[in-house]
Amino acid sequence: MSTSRALQLTVGFAAVGAALLAVAGTAGAEPETDSQGYLQSFARCAAPATAVIFGSTATSRVAICEESDGSYEYRGVRVRDGAQLSLPATRSGDGYVAFNDGQSYTVTSESLVFSVGDDVVRTEDLTDVHEPGGTSSGSSTSSTATTSAATTTSATTTVTTTTVTTTTLPTTTSTTPLPPPGPAEIGGQLGEVFSGGPR
Repeated sequence: MSTSRALQLTVGFAAVGAALLAVAGTAGAEPETDSQGYLQSFARCAAPATAVIFGSTATSRVAICEESDGSYEYRGVRVRDGAQLSLPATRSGDGYVAFNDGQSYTVTSESLVFSVGDDVVRTEDLTDVHEPGGTSSGSSTSSTATTSAATTTSATTTVTTTTVTTTTLPTTTSTTPLPPPGPAEIGGQLGEVFSGGPR
């Protein structure tokens, strides 16, 4: 094989490899956002409502919207198939909770918790968290280290207590069909949160 032919093959393989890396790098990326939620997604608040928190789990995207009358709405979408859920929500402790026929969806800046009655069915870490007007964070963690020249050490223990007050809202059924899944949710291949209970 001539040197020029080998060079052509090397350049060709490099171009194909770069193209594959570019596609693979964006396949699992989060969709674009603005202060209302994910663009082209059901996990988004429509004006005049405003997003108070939105984020993603491994299987879902969620947004909590504050309506102009001060009420809240939970908007969730399963990424795998675009299944959508919209429910009234209430502020509860450091998060928001929405109820649907004995099931609850609790959203905090750390997680999405799906429960049936008092039983937690699934807890998913919330990543790519956005709290418009507040802070936003990706799926990173941080730690702080303190060093001391002294030979003694001490430990600090922090205990957090959370009191949750919930209000059961009446379940309303709308005859208006939900819009089709947004482009941000088409073609996902992840698990089930909007399962309606354990499978």
